[in-house]
Amino acid sequence: MLKNAFLNITNHQKIFAIALPMMLSNISVPLLGLVDTAVIGHLPESYYLAGVAVGSMVVTLLFWILVFLRMSTTGLVAQAVGANDHPQVLRLLMQSIFIALILAIIILLLQSPLSSLAFHFVEGSDKVLYYAQQYFDIRIWSAPAALINMVLLGWLLGMQNAKAPMLLLIVANTVNIVLDLLFVVGFEWGVAGVAWASLCADYIALACGLFIVYRTIKPFYTQGDITRLSKQVFNLKALAPFILLNRDIFIRTLCLQVTYTFMTMQGVKLGDDIVSANSVLMHFLLIISFSMDGLAYAVEALVGKNIGQRCLQKLRESIYLTLFWASIFSVVQLLLFYLFGAWLIEQITSIEAVQTEAMRYLPWLILIPLTSMLGFVFDGVFIGMTRGTEMRNSMIFSLLVVYFPVWFMFANEGNHALWIAMNAFMFARGISLLWIYKKLERRQLLLV
Repeated sequence: MLKNAFLNITNHQKIFAIALPMMLSNISVPLLGLVDTAVIGHLPESYYLAGVAVGSMVVTLLFWILVFLRMSTTGLVAQAVGANDHPQVLRLLMQSIFIALILAIIILLLQSPLSSLAFHFVEGSDKVLYYAQQYFDIRIWSAPAALINMVLLGWLLGMQNAKAPMLLLIVANTVNIVLDLLFVVGFEWGVAGVAWASLCADYIALACGLFIVYRTIKPFYTQGDITRLSKQVFNLKALAPFILLNRDIFIRTLCLQVTYTFMTMQGVKLGDDIVSANSVLMHFLLIISFSMDGLAYAVEALVGKNIGQRCLQKLRESIYLTLFWASIFSVVQLLLFYLFGAWLIEQITSIEAVQTEAMRYLPWLILIPLTSMLGFVFDGVFIGMTRGTEMRNSMIFSLLVVYFPVWFMFANEGNHALWIAMNAFMFARGISLLWIYKKLERRQLLLV
């Protein structure tokens, strides 16, 4: 049966109808980060770049530990679409936006203690910490837009609509790049200019996203439907399954962000040049992650719909076809960074010390497309199945049993240890999720 699925062009088209637009739009996100880095990286001192790296790391940690807003929304909406449960589709949108707003308000109210706590654990020069704090104080006010944008993106993907999120992300990142150049190069605002550009882009993206969602729901729901379903947003019984799923994905995402944060904090201890070099390479990692996420998004939406339709055969086909294409893309990425990685580093920063350090650790980055491929695909699979507990357990295992022990084992190797641990962590994520999936498949629990 799987052989026939591979030979059926329609099956491949279903994957790429979602994956290709999301790959193209997702790549714009790390490319934006590269523009930020390139603009700041050509200023005369490395502490500007290091300050943006640390400030961005703190804001990204706060926002992306809440990425469950996108993930859970995608999986649940896709299942509701597969089951033709139209009231649930709209109810989930409202519930997700409500929770996003509450979390954004909490972040803004607690920004001062959150900032103090985050920077307490960062050991860097006074100038690095000064510019990191400057970035944070501006960018944190984009929290409402950033979190609601996650919801809108997840909802549109769950609706099997990849073109709208592509348009949304491309518009937002294009605006961000233009404002980067205007604020930093034109107005000479420095680090503050980068932060203001990102904040403005988040709110412009929110306006575009709300307009797209409004146009999507308008033909299918009356004002009475919207009023009736909005009353259920505050129903704790209706919110309970959504909150429980979000809890598990939150813990999973927190573990993932711990690895990125730990790498930045340890890099700061090793010096401004090291943390700046790691910042450059982490943007490459984001290119890998966001492009592979295109396939993960596709399998999320397809698996969720297959679950809603109670179709085990289509579910398996979606997974194995996605694995096939993910393997191809991982090899292509490895070759691209092997051939052009050094050249890209030279384009991003003109600081020779940062170039030297980045090229020293580039080989570890080149391996990541292979070590991370399974993790990206099966993250999507388990999101589509809305199995947050298994994702949580896999990530805790990968962090505590693999990442930190491997880093400790090679700690005397300095920054090499961080990149070895990152590769080991990525590989452990994929292998553990694959093992859990096979266990569920043997026990015939995939549709449970």
